[in-house]
Amino acid sequence: MGILSQLSIIYLLWTAMVFCQYEDYDFGDEYDDEPDHQHSYYFNPSPQAEVPRFPVPVECARECFCPPAFPLSMYCDHRKLKMIPNIPPHVQQLYLQNNDIEAVPAGPFTNVTILREINLSHNKIKFHMIDHGVFAKLSHLVQLHLQHNELEEFPFPLPSSLERLLLGFNKISQLSGNALEGLPNITMLDLCNNFLDDSVLKGKRFSVMKNLMQINLCNNKLETMPPDLPSSLMYLSLENNSISYIPENYFSRLPKIIALRMSHNNLQNIPYNTFNLPNLLELNLGHNKLKQLFYIPRSLQHLYIEDNDIEMINVTLMCPSIDPMNTKQLTYIRVDQNKLTTPMSTYAFFCFPHIRTIYYGEQNSNVNKSTQLRTPVFRRLLTPEEYDEAEDDHETHDQETEEDREEENNYFYPYFQ
Repeated sequence: MGILSQLSIIYLLWTAMVFCQYEDYDFGDEYDDEPDHQHSYYFNPSPQAEVPRFPVPVECARECFCPPAFPLSMYCDHRKLKMIPNIPPHVQQLYLQNNDIEAVPAGPFTNVTILREINLSHNKIKFHMIDHGVFAKLSHLVQLHLQHNELEEFPFPLPSSLERLLLGFNKISQLSGNALEGLPNITMLDLCNNFLDDSVLKGKRFSVMKNLMQINLCNNKLETMPPDLPSSLMYLSLENNSISYIPENYFSRLPKIIALRMSHNNLQNIPYNTFNLPNLLELNLGHNKLKQLFYIPRSLQHLYIEDNDIEMINVTLMCPSIDPMNTKQLTYIRVDQNKLTTPMSTYAFFCFPHIRTIYYGEQNSNVNKSTQLRTPVFRRLLTPEEYDEAEDDHETHDQETEEDREEENNYFYPYFQ
């Protein structure tokens, strides 16, 4: 018998053994029957789902309007009210702006438990007509609008829950020693357009407000920088005062500053490294008396120095060295209404490679008349990559709603015109 015949016999015997193994194997042992306690699931295409019901309150002051779509809000604005109506306990947002209210008594707030926002702007409220502690009892209050009234003093005490306090366009000239205490959660304080001077702020510890991110002190009577600001501060507004100098190392305690606005002051000489801050994006020093520039930090994007006494822009002072790995981010400079006779050195485009616009406008180089440089506005052509990035930013901006834009604008300018 040949070798091939022997191999064929061995293969047939092996096949028969394998077949017998599969024939004797009980597949039912591997997959047991479904337990009796499991019931078949039947999908119901139209289940009777229970819709949660919101307990719409029906109680509302007769002088006001409580829309069903906003059941926690009570609108009493623009109604020529002279007194605050009784507030139902369910109200969270109370709108009383644009009335003739002169006093804030405790009575209308007796039953209030969850009030979060009060708008009393554009009324005739005076400090001595606010019942002591009427706001402090509102333990859930986070936003209080008292701008455009007749307040002579900073209203206090206030609840520790408060986050945003707007007191602009009043007559505040007094600030009690403990008025700023007990406000650990406040993030935004607006005191613009009042009668605050250096003596009022002297010794006041703004730093006790550990979470303060924005303080507006524009349009007051300050001659020096406000003292003892908290390190959490990001936005500082000091426009339209009479501040003449900035102490050296003043901002070393404020490393988180993003935007600084000090236009319309009396600034003349600024220490060279004053604005060497890691997060500064916007710096507005227009309408002062500056004659010389200063160091520009890497993070700065927008610089406004219009209407000063600058005769020449020394780019080397602004940028003493170039680091290709950490380029400066400046994109816009406004230098009109100065005393320039020539444009900036071309070295600026090496030092500030992201620069897109330099607005020269008209210059005050002559005493009797203004002159205009040959290039009133410089605009750099964008590279294809920069153009695509700008287009993406533009599309994103277009997708924003009007409410988004209004909220962003009002964050730094809290006034509603």
